[in-house]
Amino acid sequence: MKTALLCYQDGAFTSIRNDEALVFSEAQLVMGFGAPELVRAPESYDFLKQQFPAANIVLCSSSGEIYEKEVRDGTITISASTFVSTTMATAMVAIDDFTSAYEAGKALIQRMPIAGLRLVLVLSDGGKVNGSELVKGMNAVKPDHVLITGGLAGDADRFEKTYVGLNGYPESGKIVAIGFYGEKLVLSHGSLGGWEAFGLERTVTRSEQNIVYEIDHKNALDLYINYLGEYAAELPGSALLFPLSLTLEGSDETVVRTILSIDNVAKTMTFAGDLPEGAKVKFMKANFDKLIDAASDAAGSCLTITQASPKLALLISCVGRKIILGNRIEEEVEAVAEMFGAQTVVTGFYSYGEISPLQPFSNCEFHNQTMTITGLNEME
Repeated sequence: MKTALLCYQDGAFTSIRNDEALVFSEAQLVMGFGAPELVRAPESYDFLKQQFPAANIVLCSSSGEIYEKEVRDGTITISASTFVSTTMATAMVAIDDFTSAYEAGKALIQRMPIAGLRLVLVLSDGGKVNGSELVKGMNAVKPDHVLITGGLAGDADRFEKTYVGLNGYPESGKIVAIGFYGEKLVLSHGSLGGWEAFGLERTVTRSEQNIVYEIDHKNALDLYINYLGEYAAELPGSALLFPLSLTLEGSDETVVRTILSIDNVAKTMTFAGDLPEGAKVKFMKANFDKLIDAASDAAGSCLTITQASPKLALLISCVGRKIILGNRIEEEVEAVAEMFGAQTVVTGFYSYGEISPLQPFSNCEFHNQTMTITGLNEME
């Protein structure tokens, strides 16, 4: 496996890391994560197609691009890879063609050949797609041995339109899957948040998918505002500082749910993932050092699985973490890069949601506010 890393801006590559002299015309997979206005521009795809004529080209809009130890904005970070024995298959669906994200997720996996499938990397629209339902649909039909990771496209901090494309101009509402096949493919993954829970465990008593009306039979928004105290005046922006932890049914594992919006008239809160009735939740708060430590621990989870650093590390972190960490944001990327070492090519983006298992190679879950890592390599 060979991987090169490039940065695209103003119609050209502005920086290139190509330690193994990868021949661009032989690249099999190109993944680009970047500013929405650049990703959707036809000339961006046309340029990449000219540079990498034989590759599957996947583009995804972001809320910030990861290039080695740097977090950039207004660029496209591009990884180009060739494999010795690993093969790939791709699929794409449009959310508007289905009655729900659950059905879209099922269809996406069912369009992949199953024999020899090891990993499905999913990049989804981040505005129109319910990430929780997408994950449930994919888990419903995937074989037990298949790892699914990925994330939802971003749109800086605007939360308007996101774009994903496969071998063509990116569009809103698309969901792309890349399937990886081969016995010599070496995979690893990790996903951690680093948030601190506080207060009592509570129960969601009235909700509809990702809209919450009542917690402990009390109005959810009133309860939340009471907990925020002085930060309540800064809603909805301050909600990023205080997500909820959700304990998964039948498990002690938790995932994080971020508030997308509040409705002061209906007195509801809309989250970036589902909070079903009966779910156990706790309020959470940010601790900068723990957020950064969690990124390092996510890399440690990868190393525990393979006992070796990956050739390519795909980092998908949450826009909420980027906003909260501010000028310290590169510290979480640096923590991952330092765990893996100089031999690992680090790429990725800031997203509207992350997809990864909680336990090694188990069913995937939908996360908010985590650092999620997928590691790829090939045995010689």
